[in-house]
Formats: sequence, structure tokens, C-alpha cells
Amino acid sequence: MNATPAPADDLIVIGKIVSVHGVRGEVKVYSFTDPIDNLLHYPHWTLRHEGDVKQVVLMQGRLQNKVLVAKLNGLDDREQARLLAGYEICIARSLLPALTHGDYYWYQLEGLKVINSPGELLGKVDHLLETGANDVMVVKPCAGSLDDRERLLPYTDGCVLDIDLAAGEMRVEWDAGF
Repeated sequence: MNATPAPADDLIVIGKIVSVHGVRGEVKVYSFTDPIDNLLHYPHWTLRHEGDVKQVVLMQGRLQNKVLVAKLNGLDDREQARLLAGYEICIARSLLPALTHGDYYWYQLEGLKVINSPGELLGKVDHLLETGANDVMVVKPCAGSLDDRERLLPYTDGCVLDIDLAAGEMRVEWDAGF
């Protein structure tokens, strides 16, 4: 492990180290990828926690229930591994696979202005939630928004009409009264 950080503006969080596993320095990882073991396709991780940044190399990993167990290069001690609990696992955005037209990564949607059909600014996408049936956008008020209400909008074809990343806007079919 070394302390050479990657450019912070190019990083995307794909998981988090949650605890240790066993006595040989393995760590339990909660993955934000879908499917969750896609995280194991990225061997070079940037770990971040409270301003501390570390570069690590994934040696091997496996799926165990709903978490991953990972072995990092040079990490052979349980107590040393325990110090990594809470670190976010990041990779460069450029390493993510290209998507087909009309598909988006969540990070691309965060920060977009949300405007309904009558042209009312409902707010900005703060973050998304996975609910099982469909993803949900948490839209928080911003400067110029219609009101100060937080809204939960489904990320579905029926609600999302258009996404313009260049303009930073998303058009939706959503009544401002909801």
C-alpha cells in the first residue's frame, strides 16, 4: 500500500470496507456495483476515509452471502486490516464500462435540475435509492426551485421524460403537488 492519491475529481465510489474477515488480513466489503461481485473486476483501488487516501491492489476476492471478502496485497494482519474499516473503495470513472444510449450511471444523474412538464423546477437530484421495484430519485430543493419540499420520484420511463447531461437537466412527468 502507498499513499499516492488519484485525482479526486475522477474518482467514483464503488464500495466500502466494513470490517475484517478472519485472521489473515482479509476485509469484508460492501459493494455498490450491480451485480455486487463486479467490484472484483477492478484490481486497483483508491481507498478514502476522512482525508486519508491509500492506493491498494486487490489480490483476490470472493462473494460470501451479500458481502465480498477481499485480500489486498501486503495486508496480512487482522489488526492492520481492522484499520481499513470505514474506507470507501474508489476507482477512476474512466474505468467504468461505456453504457448504451439512454443508460446512465447514478453519479451522472446526481446534481441534475429536475423540471416537470409545465416547466416548474422541482429541485436537484441529491441521490438515488434502490428499492427493489425501481430506483428512486431523492430530489431536494435548490435555488430557484418551486418550493422547499423534498420529493421522491421513481426513476422509471413513465416519470423520466428526457435527460440532458450537457444542460444539467432532467425533464419529468410529475405533478408539483405530490
